Amino acid sequence: MKTKQDRLKDIRHIITTQNIESQEELLQLLNEKGYSTTQATLSRDIRQLKIAKIHVNGNYVYRFPDHELTPQIQNEQTQLYPEIEFSGSLAVIKTPPGHAMKIAWDIDNQTIREIVGTIAGDDTILIIPREGYNREQVAKALARFINR
Repeated sequence: MKTKQDRLKDIRHIITTQNIESQEELLQLLNEKGYSTTQATLSRDIRQLKIAKIHVNGNYVYRFPDHELTPQIQNEQTQLYPEIEFSGSLAVIKTPPGHAMKIAWDIDNQTIREIVGTIAGDDTILIIPREGYNREQVAKALARFINR
């Protein structure tokens, strides 16, 4: 008999290796693996694992905010991250429409010491650097979020 921990492990594996667009799709994959799970249980599992839906290549898919991405998914994500531009001590990142909030969330949740926080719109992110850091230090800290 498969346990809840087994199910959570399989959910994590599925989400990190595939582009899953709906709970129904995830539920079907779990059923194929031998789980007898309800939609309500799956919703609780998703909440417990802190899985979020993000916009990738025109679709909304489930992702973990802190997991290592597979190379295929990493390439999809990299295409979303643009370049940074400075104005005074503030930085601005322009993104494709609908991507700014996810990128800002990623930046805020990495606890980057050079960054106080971000403010995101639909396609623009305002980066607020911490006192005492120059543009080069901020750009270097954000390097994994922008294409250079």
